Amino acid sequence: MTEPVRQGATSAPMRIPATAEDVMRPALTAVEPNDHLAAAAYLMRHAGATSLVVITDEEVRKPVGLITESDIVKAVADGKNPNDVRILAQMTGDPIVIKTTASIREAAEIMVAGHFRHLPVVGDDGSLKGMVDILDICGALLGPSAGHPEGMGGQA
Repeated sequence: MTEPVRQGATSAPMRIPATAEDVMRPALTAVEPNDHLAAAAYLMRHAGATSLVVITDEEVRKPVGLITESDIVKAVADGKNPNDVRILAQMTGDPIVIKTTASIREAAEIMVAGHFRHLPVVGDDGSLKGMVDILDICGALLGPSAGHPEGMGGQA
């Protein structure tokens, strides 16, 4: 299989990302369902992330949920105290995931169809390998000329 390339200003071929593994970011941190929303917000702020994957077993690292900035904002807007609310009460359970081998187009189609901005990336064994967000996917589809050195951008 030939890898797609794009010629840059120096005429050296630049690899265009083709799979989720090419653009995924490490899942900087993961949280457990019984943690408080305040803890998730703190971790997001310090990791520069807009979402966290919820796991129940640190060794297996199988995604069981996803908590996003939007979930936390909704809880606060509803008058809930983030120090009292557990992640389990606000998270999206059983999140849609993609494998590392999923194409960028496939990831984009899933995001558009589901109206979401974040996708956990898993290996063949179902364990968490990383995250992609809408900016990673758009950057990959637009390529390096989109203003990002490697055609990627955003926060997972």
